[in-house]
Amino acid sequence: MPKVHFVIVIIASLLATSFANAPMKPRFAIAIHGGAGTILKSQIAPEQDALYRQKLAEAVEAGYAILERGGTSLDAVQAVVERLEDDSLFNAGKGAVFNSDGKVELDASIMDGQTLKAGAVAGVHHVKNPIRLARAVMEQSEHVFLIGEGAERFAKERGIELVDESYFFTEARWRSLQKAKAKESLTEKEKHGTVGAVALDQFGNLAAATSTGGMTNKKFGRIGDSPIIGAGTYADNETCAISATGHGEYFIRAVVAHDVAALMRYKRLSLKDATNEVVMNKLAKLGGTGGLVAIDRNANIAMPFNTEGMYRASKVEGGKTFVAIYKEEQR
Repeated sequence: MPKVHFVIVIIASLLATSFANAPMKPRFAIAIHGGAGTILKSQIAPEQDALYRQKLAEAVEAGYAILERGGTSLDAVQAVVERLEDDSLFNAGKGAVFNSDGKVELDASIMDGQTLKAGAVAGVHHVKNPIRLARAVMEQSEHVFLIGEGAERFAKERGIELVDESYFFTEARWRSLQKAKAKESLTEKEKHGTVGAVALDQFGNLAAATSTGGMTNKKFGRIGDSPIIGAGTYADNETCAISATGHGEYFIRAVVAHDVAALMRYKRLSLKDATNEVVMNKLAKLGGTGGLVAIDRNANIAMPFNTEGMYRASKVEGGKTFVAIYKEEQR
């Protein structure tokens, strides 16, 4: 065999071996959150800690299963958020906090990173799963954002389940409202919270979804960042998908979700660097507390928060399920 051919064969063999041994790039992944705040291990009973971890694991596994069988990122994030909306542990849907009038006002949004289409609803009182209504707004109307009575009329037209306001009543949330009205101090869990999810599917498409009951004792009609595209939710296949949680007024002022995407697009920052810059620097300097979950088109995940804890979970193709609550569990 001529020497040059022999060299080519050796190089080809080495390359083939290298590719065979190289780790496969993950095709899909998901990350979720259930709220952030002053969440201290010393203040949570072991059985409560275990329950939160169980619920987060079940939710992220439900979304992961959809992605694993070839489902879309939109379906995955919606499924996760609906599951958390149905769980009274979290401040969304069934577990929503009460406003100053003793009512629930629910907000949610969803965004498709492939098309940049989005749907959002705010101030609804009877929608069992606001995230389902947000997706209907995105896919079945020419609008992005519907509020209050109009949003509920649209829900009725589209056959989306409406429930009596009594469905949302929980004793724990009612006690928190009474404490707030009596000017007693509340824990972060009692004050506010949010649920959300971001995902990358096997088609390379990103999606984000967020849902919340807002803040305990909030002024009637108050809207936070969760239903605002670019503040609490954003997704763009060219950069990332974001779902945020925390003190919504600051997330609106800092346009948190879109700012992360802008830093990636225009300054070419990595997902990790962009999310840290926004959450740990920009947001913190304003006095804003909270965090976010994020994923980019390469299945990288970031979950920064500037509080003592954030309920969170994630899973990447081929990896183990990660569930955490406290700051010391950062990775």
